Amino acid sequence: MMTQPLRLEIKRKLAQRSERVKSVDLHPTEPWIMSSLYSGSVCIWNYQTQTMVKSFEVSELPVRSAKFIARKQWVVAGADDMFIRVYNYNTMDKVKVFEAHTDYIRCVAVHPTLPYVLSSSDDMLIKLWDWDKGWMCTQIFEGHSHYVMQITFNPKDTNTFASASLDRTVKIWSLGSPDPNFTLDGHSKGVNCVDYFTGGDRPYLITGSDDQTAKVWDYQTKSCVQTLEGHAHNVSAVCFHPELPIIMTGSEDGTVRLWHSTTYRLENTLNYGLERVWALGYMKGSRRVVIGYDEGTIMIKIGREEPVASMDSSGKIIWAKHNEIQTVNIKAVGADAEIADGERLPLAVKELGSCDLYPQSLRHNPNGRFVVVCGDGEYIIYTALAWRNRSFGSALEIVWSTEGEYAVRESTSKIKIYSKNFQEKKSIRPAFSAERIYGGVLLAMCTNDFICFYDWAECRLIRRIDVNVKNVYWADSGDLVTISSDSSFYILKYNRDLVSSHLDGGASVGEEGVEDAFELLHEINERVRTGLWVGDCFIYNNSSWRLNYCVGGEVTTMFHLDRPMYLLGYLANQSRVYLIDKEFNVVGYTLLLSLIEYKTLVMRGDLERANAVLPSIPKEQHNSVAHFLESRGMLEEALDIATDPNYRFDLAVQLDLVALQEIAVEARSESKWKQLGELAMSTGKLEMAEECLLQATDLSGLLLLYSSLGDAEGITKLASMAKELGKNNVAFLCLFMLGKLEECLQLLVDSNRIPEAALMARSYLPSKVSDIVSVWKKDLQKVNSKAAESLADPAEYPNLFEDWQIALNVEAALAPKRGVYPPAEEYMNYAERSNESLVEAFKSMNVEEEVPSESGDPAPELFLSDSIMMTPKEFQQVIEDDGVEESPEDAVEVEPDDSTDGGVLVNGNGGEEQWGSHMFRIDSHVKEIHQHLYKALGVV
Repeated sequence: MMTQPLRLEIKRKLAQRSERVKSVDLHPTEPWIMSSLYSGSVCIWNYQTQTMVKSFEVSELPVRSAKFIARKQWVVAGADDMFIRVYNYNTMDKVKVFEAHTDYIRCVAVHPTLPYVLSSSDDMLIKLWDWDKGWMCTQIFEGHSHYVMQITFNPKDTNTFASASLDRTVKIWSLGSPDPNFTLDGHSKGVNCVDYFTGGDRPYLITGSDDQTAKVWDYQTKSCVQTLEGHAHNVSAVCFHPELPIIMTGSEDGTVRLWHSTTYRLENTLNYGLERVWALGYMKGSRRVVIGYDEGTIMIKIGREEPVASMDSSGKIIWAKHNEIQTVNIKAVGADAEIADGERLPLAVKELGSCDLYPQSLRHNPNGRFVVVCGDGEYIIYTALAWRNRSFGSALEIVWSTEGEYAVRESTSKIKIYSKNFQEKKSIRPAFSAERIYGGVLLAMCTNDFICFYDWAECRLIRRIDVNVKNVYWADSGDLVTISSDSSFYILKYNRDLVSSHLDGGASVGEEGVEDAFELLHEINERVRTGLWVGDCFIYNNSSWRLNYCVGGEVTTMFHLDRPMYLLGYLANQSRVYLIDKEFNVVGYTLLLSLIEYKTLVMRGDLERANAVLPSIPKEQHNSVAHFLESRGMLEEALDIATDPNYRFDLAVQLDLVALQEIAVEARSESKWKQLGELAMSTGKLEMAEECLLQATDLSGLLLLYSSLGDAEGITKLASMAKELGKNNVAFLCLFMLGKLEECLQLLVDSNRIPEAALMARSYLPSKVSDIVSVWKKDLQKVNSKAAESLADPAEYPNLFEDWQIALNVEAALAPKRGVYPPAEEYMNYAERSNESLVEAFKSMNVEEEVPSESGDPAPELFLSDSIMMTPKEFQQVIEDDGVEESPEDAVEVEPDDSTDGGVLVNGNGGEEQWGSHMFRIDSHVKEIHQHLYKALGVV
C-alpha cells in the first residue's frame, strides 16, 4: 500500500530567548517549563501566561541538567561544579546541597515512584541517591570508559535504566546490580542521548550520536532496528513522542526532525533559527514538546487534542488510544443510575482490538455496522462488532454518504468513490486542488476558497459556493446543511426536488452548478468546533466551549462547558446529547426532543401541532419556550406559557397594563408596583397609577401625582403616611404645600433641625421666632454657651430685625388664606406671583405709615437677615480660635464704647454701620470671616 505523510498540525506555543539551554523539563500538573542554562541558573516559565515564574541562581558554572520532583515540590539540579542542589520551588529554599561527583555532572534522572535520583558524570560513574535516607549514595554503577552523557529510566520497567556515553555505547542497568545487564554497540562516535519508547508493546529505545545519526534499538533482541540519517551535525537530543507515532531528533545543525515511529519516514523538519539544539522535553498525556537551544527555549504542540472517537445511533462508542481500539456502551449505564448533566459516565471499557495503522480519524458508517479508520496515508474498514478487516486502501481522508457508499481522497487531484460492497465505482480528477472532502447527502470537495457539491451517483456538479470551509454537517432529512467557516456558520436549505428536475430535464450545468440548489436560511457569527443535527435543530459547541443549539436561526445556550469537549451524538430515547473530552471521559446533557419538535413546528408556522406538543414539555422548560416565542414576536403566547413572575411581568409590560396589574398582585413586589405605576402615569391612567404607587409605597411618586393634580386631600393623606414612615422631607413638602406652616415648624423641631426652624419662622411665621429662638438657645447651650447667648430674640432686639413689625402684620393678614386650595387648573393665574415679596408689597400699600419700634425710635436701616450678636471680646476670640489670620486685608476693626457692654454686628453688607453708641467698620473680606464665624458657632 502507498503511504502518505501524517497530517501533523504543529503550533508554536512559547518562544523565550535566553542563555544557552542545556536541559528542559515539563511539570506534570502546573503549566511550567524548566530550562537549565549554561550560565549557571535555572528558569521556570509559565507557558500559558508566557511569563517567568521562578529563577534559581544555582552555580557560576553550567547547569547541564535539572528536573522537577513534583511530588515533593522540588527541583534537582546538577552542575559543572560537581554539586547536586535541591530546591523547594514554592519557597525557593535550598533543601539539600552536596558534592556528588569528581567531574562535571551531565544528567540527573528522577525515579517515577521511588525516592531515588540517578546522576551521571564526566567521572564515568552513575550514582543512585535516596532522599529518604538523607540523600545517601546507595549505589554506584561503573562500566563506561568515557563521559556518561545521559541516563533515563525505562517507563515499562522502572527497575531498569539506560545510559549513553561518549565511549560509543549504550548500557542497560538494573537497580541493585553493579554491573550492566548488556551493552548496545553500533554508533561510530560518542552517544549523547537515549530515550525509551512509551507506547504499545514494542521494547524499543532510541539513541543519538556524534556520528550524525539516531538509532532505534530492540533491547530484547539487542539489535538495531533502524538508523535515522539526515542530520548535518551531531545528534544531541532524541525522544519518542508519548502520544503520537513520532520520533523526534534534535541536532547541533539547528534542526529538529520528526520521523514516523512505525515507517521511520521523515515527516517534518523544524528550524526556529536559535542555533544548536541541546535538549528535548515531553510529558506523558500531553502533545506539548519543549526544545532547548543555544539562544532560548521553544514549546510546540503537535497534532490535534480532539479524541479519535465515534458513536453509532444506538449509543455504542469506539475510540482509538494510539493503536489500541476500545469500546464502551452508553446503554450499559442503567436507567436507575442518576447521572447529572455534565457528570462523567461510569462506563466499562472493553478492548476491541488493535489497528495496523496509527488512527487519525475514526467514523461509523450510517447504519453503524462498519467503522473506517484513517491515518498514515491509509484507511482500513472494520466491522464494528468483531473488529474484522473488510477493506483497505490509500487515503488522506475518507467520508461516508448517507446511503453507505464512501469516497476516498488519495491526493489533492484524485478522489475515488466506492459502493456499499467496497467496490470502486468511479475515479475523479477534479479541476482544482481538493484539500478536503466531506460526505453526507452530497459529496463535497473543497479548496481553501470554495466548496463544490456533487451527487454521489453521477458526480455531477450541484453547486459551487465561495466560502472557506472548516466542516459540513447534514441533517438526517437531507434538506438542511450547515457549512462552518473560521468565524461563522451558515444554515442552508437543499432544494433536492428542484435539482432533480433540473438534472433530469437535461438542462446544462455551468461552472457554478444549479443556481437555486441551496437557499441561505441563516448566518450565525460563531465558530463551530463540533456539531450535529437532531431533526431541524443544529447542536454545536463554539470557540468559547459553550454548548448551544440553533433552531430557525435562534441560538440557545444549553450549558457552559468547563473544558474542551467534542460532540459524539444524540440518543433520542434518552433525550441526551453526548460529548467526550481528550481524556476519553464521556458526559451527557439533556436536550428534550419534544422541545426541539415544538420549536421546529413554531418555526414552520404550524401552531396547532406545536400546541399539541406543548403538554409533553416539562414545566421547568416553559420559560425557555417563552423566551423562544418572545424572540419570534409571539408575546401573548409567551405570556401564556411563562412561569417566572419577573419574566411574565416583563412580557406584560410589552402587552397591556391590566395583565401587568394581575402579575404585580401575584408578585407582591414593590419594584413591580413602582414600575407599573410609572407606566400607568406615562399613559394617563392616573387612578391605576395612584393604586400602584400606594402599593409600592412610592411617596415621591405620590407627591408628584397629588401635587400635579392639586389634590389637597391626597396630599393630606400622604403627609400622614410620610410622618408614620419617618419620611420627613416628603411630610414637610406636603404640609408646606397645604399651608400648614405651624406643623412644618413643629416637624423641623421634632427632627432636631432647629436652625432651619428658626430660618423658616423668620421667613414665614415671624410670630413664632421668639419661641424657636428660645428652643434653639436651650439646644445650643449644650454645645457652646457663648454661641447660645449670642442668638438675638426679636422680642428683645426688634431693631436688629428689618421690617419686623411689617412681617408680623403680613403674617396676620395672610393667615386666613392659608387653608384655601385653588384647583390645579388655576395654576397659571398664580405662576407669575411666585417671586413677589409680600413685605415689599405690604410696605408699598402703607407707604405713608410709620412703623414704630418697641423703643419708639425708627428701626435702623440695616441688613440683618444673617445677624449674630456678641461682645467685641467674644467676637475677637472666635476669630482667633478659628485661625483667621489678622492682617490689614481681612481684620475686623472693633471700636467699642468703654462705658457700655457693646456688641458686634456682623452682616454681609460691608462698610460702616451704626448701632447704639458703637461704631464698627467691616472690611471687604467680611464674607470669609462670616463663614468662619458660623463654623465656629456650629451654625449650619
